[in-house]
Amino acid sequence: MVIDREDTAGTALLLAAAPVGKGRLIDAVGVLPALAAVPPGALTGTDAATLVELADPLDPQAVLTRLRAAVATPGPLSLYVTGQLHLDHRQQLVHLALARTSPSTLRYTALPWHWIAGELRLRRPGTTTVVVDLVADDPAWRRLAAGPGLPALCHGARVYGRVVPPPPRRAIASPDYLKACAAIWRSGARPSLAALHEQVVAQISAEPGATLGALVFAADFPPAQVPGQAPGLVPPLSVPPLSGPAPAPAPGEPSGRSAGTAVPPARQETGADPLPAVLAAAESGRHDEAAAAAAAWEQHAHRTHGSGSPQAIHWLEVRADLARLAGDPAASCRLWMVAAEARLTRRQASDDPEVEGAVDRAHHQWEQLRDADTARALAPALIALRRRVPGRQRGALQVLQRRLERWHDGSEGVTR
Repeated sequence: MVIDREDTAGTALLLAAAPVGKGRLIDAVGVLPALAAVPPGALTGTDAATLVELADPLDPQAVLTRLRAAVATPGPLSLYVTGQLHLDHRQQLVHLALARTSPSTLRYTALPWHWIAGELRLRRPGTTTVVVDLVADDPAWRRLAAGPGLPALCHGARVYGRVVPPPPRRAIASPDYLKACAAIWRSGARPSLAALHEQVVAQISAEPGATLGALVFAADFPPAQVPGQAPGLVPPLSVPPLSGPAPAPAPGEPSGRSAGTAVPPARQETGADPLPAVLAAAESGRHDEAAAAAAAWEQHAHRTHGSGSPQAIHWLEVRADLARLAGDPAASCRLWMVAAEARLTRRQASDDPEVEGAVDRAHHQWEQLRDADTARALAPALIALRRRVPGRQRGALQVLQRRLERWHDGSEGVTR
């Protein structure tokens, strides 16, 4: 739904999911025919687009695989999600229910929303749009209404749409927000994101029987904007090292450069220094703000110095360490692996301290994981990196493989 026209091809992923049977709160798949009738370019704001449709998927891992493939595409990505949200009472995490989800199997058959957010963090800011039309059960509704909501979980993405409270007993909600979007696009109109959102909200609010009290999202994050700066103004780039205390190493952590030491500095330039404010935000618990600012600086480095530049890689590594400070080892592990691959692509040697440091940190963050599915999903890429970058600790690859085997046979104490 990125309406500003782009020269490159885009990707639209349509995910419509809800439990089969009495647990269904919304007719999620009912909107797919309307969206499928829209020219794909209207969904992505590009002249050409690839359309991927997931209707009532059964397996969260299969959805994650398709999402990762979409995230890896270079052009604009538009993710459309319609369905129902439930709260995992044990971990207090919001999940998107899938076809086989029931209250007793939520943690095993639903898609954790933080999985979606974790994948979107890996994309360049300003290239991703998330459009939601969701219904929440009572616990999830209370959680979202009391907090910052879904946009805070989608770093660097534009988020539009709505979440409504559960419908009356035996009633089924309708994804009217997305249906109204589809009707406007089918008419040939191509309004801006903000204009489309306002038009749709006004339209569905005026209809008889409109849902009251909906949470409506219109969160736009311009890629060049840094918190605290005027829109469109980007200060000169200056990237000193990220400092801070190192975490205690986990058992079996590879040595070499410690996984918690400061990020190596890129070449200094004159101008204002943005990193102390970023770090101060993280240290005061404002992790979303810190991550958004670092992502904006990374985007600026991409535009100014190039995607494979030391400056861009440095800010990618800053983002990885900010994820560690935020207590998100999965995102930190992914970002450190991306940083290691970026340095190898620059033809840095496998025994270069910067390359070894990135892989060691990815390995360390992987060891912090307590979710078996996430650990298994990240393990193949980490093992492939370890084979290319053995590091200075003998047997680091074997330590990784042995722990993965313990998780596979159920002897490792992880939760899901």
